[in-house]
Amino acid sequence: MTAGAPYRSFRGIFVVAALLPIGAVGCSGLSDAVDSAKDGAKTVARQRSVFSLDIGDCYNPTGKATETAYAVEIVPCDEAHEGQVVGEFAIDKGKEYPGEDGVSTIADNRCPAEAQKYAADTWALPKGVALFYYTPTKESWATGDRAVSCTYTAEKGTFSGSLNTAKTLKPEQHTYLKGSNAVYEALWANQPEKDTVEDDLAGYKAQAKAVTAALDTHIKGMDGIEGTETGKLRTALTKAAGNWKKAANAADADAFYIAYDSAFTGIDPNKSVAARKELGLATTVPADEAEVWAS
Repeated sequence: MTAGAPYRSFRGIFVVAALLPIGAVGCSGLSDAVDSAKDGAKTVARQRSVFSLDIGDCYNPTGKATETAYAVEIVPCDEAHEGQVVGEFAIDKGKEYPGEDGVSTIADNRCPAEAQKYAADTWALPKGVALFYYTPTKESWATGDRAVSCTYTAEKGTFSGSLNTAKTLKPEQHTYLKGSNAVYEALWANQPEKDTVEDDLAGYKAQAKAVTAALDTHIKGMDGIEGTETGKLRTALTKAAGNWKKAANAADADAFYIAYDSAFTGIDPNKSVAARKELGLATTVPADEAEVWAS
């Protein structure tokens, strides 16, 4: 795109993140110079407008580290790359630009669910990969841009291979992941801003109610899944759902704390490892999740 043309903003879920720069490697000698020229020509040939990103595209950001982008380098997914588009949707809220924070909030809320349609097993993601997104800016909005591209991007370095696990899932794997993902999404998407229950009992009870509903659906979905370990997990989650329900109906902060301790422990991801192994799913708890329950 030409200078001055609309660009798109690149951010991470819940945090502002810069585009990762591509480092240039110094060369010496004619052979190195030729190789460098060939690589440069290939990079230019792969340039695509950031507006043309599609689900499944593997890419490298181009240019200097920045929070906005005009173009990316599309690469085959079996080559090392920094990101892959795993979801997209259009913002349909009115004709006025929602503002930078408004657009980011929409992406924060939608991208996790959109990404899970493509990369359903978040435990199978490469280490160091996090969810980011490209969103319309005020300038691109004025030209009709409403698209949000959700991407998994390496926070450092690169990764290889496609993240598309959804197409290879068996029905029982898909059912399990859909329910499990919904439980943790309900937990974090409804996290109150206040640090203590005393300061926002209603907010924490609402969170507990959302988790209870997600657990009930997850448990129901597991009814038709065979397996000893899966059965054990279903029993444990049923008990956890009961504690979450108690927290949701707590009369005061003390009652909430009593129920919440067992409720939170009851959905510790480590307790699902055996069932995941039985189902043929990834069994390494993501580091960020392991850290939360370890504390």
